[in-house]
Amino acid sequence: MLFNYADILATAIYCSILAGLAIFGLHRYFILYLYWKHKRTRFEARENFAELPRVTVQLPIFNEIHVLERLVRSVAALKYPKDKLEIQILDDSTDETRDMAADLASDFRARGFDMVHIHRTDRTGFKAGALEHGLQFCKGEFILILDADFMPPADLLEKTIPFFTDGQVGMIQTRWGHINRKYSFLTRVQAMFLDGHLLLEQTARSRSGRFFNFNGTAGLWRKTCIEDAGGWQHDTLTEDLDLSYRAQLKGWRFVFLPEVVTPAELPVEMNGFKAQQHRWTKGSIQTFKKLLPRIWRSPLPLAIKVEATFHLTSNFVYLFVAVLCVFLLLGGNKSGAGGSALLQSMLHVPVFLAASLSAIIYYICAQRELYRNSWKKDLCLLPLLLAVGIGLSLNNTRAVLEALFNHQSGFTRTPKYGIHSRRQTWRTGKYLPIRSVVTVIELVFAVAFTWFLGAAFLKGAFFSLPFLALFAVGFSFVGLSSLHLRLPRFFDRDDRPAESSDGALAT
Repeated sequence: MLFNYADILATAIYCSILAGLAIFGLHRYFILYLYWKHKRTRFEARENFAELPRVTVQLPIFNEIHVLERLVRSVAALKYPKDKLEIQILDDSTDETRDMAADLASDFRARGFDMVHIHRTDRTGFKAGALEHGLQFCKGEFILILDADFMPPADLLEKTIPFFTDGQVGMIQTRWGHINRKYSFLTRVQAMFLDGHLLLEQTARSRSGRFFNFNGTAGLWRKTCIEDAGGWQHDTLTEDLDLSYRAQLKGWRFVFLPEVVTPAELPVEMNGFKAQQHRWTKGSIQTFKKLLPRIWRSPLPLAIKVEATFHLTSNFVYLFVAVLCVFLLLGGNKSGAGGSALLQSMLHVPVFLAASLSAIIYYICAQRELYRNSWKKDLCLLPLLLAVGIGLSLNNTRAVLEALFNHQSGFTRTPKYGIHSRRQTWRTGKYLPIRSVVTVIELVFAVAFTWFLGAAFLKGAFFSLPFLALFAVGFSFVGLSSLHLRLPRFFDRDDRPAESSDGALAT
């Protein structure tokens, strides 16, 4: 009898996991619906300023020796009157980056730029603390924020500032481009992940009147909006998401401009990518805990509250996938659902249609919208994209659990190496990311799922092969790539001919 109760409980948990994955998959279809419904609804600036306002560009950096000069020179190339432009290098560095930043600021001041180097001796609040500290001294009415790995186009301010003639607009977000999209399999997969979010989700939410978020960089804020929303706060690891929701709860309007592209460097190394994903995942769950009750107590329309809930809880999918992996491993691919092939099909086919197929369609649509002439070339990467999402589940589940149980951790920056060409290498760079014990577990999972894949093939269970292959490939790719310096360059490089790295919206 005890065994039966345990079996019933396992089956209930298993089915709940599948239901959760299916619900978030169905929500992805809804985002696609909103995107196609509103994609032609464009925001237009009402008018131009009679006199251009003063703009402060904030550059928060921490040990960015490889990319700092590139960043500063691209900002200095912005087409905006020098007497209306202030540039703050918000420097928390502890290495020679500090001297480089001071020298660059001095050099550009001699050229007539209002550029200041603000160095903190501690990292209180990390990036949020640096931004809040710089806000005390900024002269600008509007603030452009750029992370160290970004290269703003010269006409960025020309294309965005006019939207602030609407006094209700508090933030303008541009779309990220990818300087090194074709560098490796990893960067190509990352670009596909980001394109789905940065084009489909942001466009769908912003143009349908729902809340969306500042992406932490490549966007402009109205200074009074930041102050009205309570300023930069550092009780979460995603200060950008936190401030975005607080500002919109105050009634400020946000604008997303997908046609304005700000190129950036993607992480070229797996551990750096995992650290970035851990920070984003943990921060989003912290923001969910902090703000979702306030959202539901507000007088906002139900549609906004529901979408905000899906947005802030979306990273629970990684927890569902990790628990599903455990069920599959413990059951030797005979999960807690058990039962006949018919029952398995009744459970798995709907989940595949809702979750896996929705992801495939979702990312195909994003690639087609952005790379109208070349999008089909990356279709072969879709299985790897799904596999990497699975492979990241342990890393990101750790982030979810740390947020839920209030485990405190610092702001782990993503190392940047100034990579924009396949002729360059990150292996000789100054900053190497920290490895995690999670890699060992990923490799154990990789071996286990590879074993199950072989066993399923020998037993003729061909229906299971595609699913098991995704798990085996995902954990193998993520785990082995995390052993970067001990593996051949195959895991970094993609030696196909170079192509254009930035996607321009097809018309």
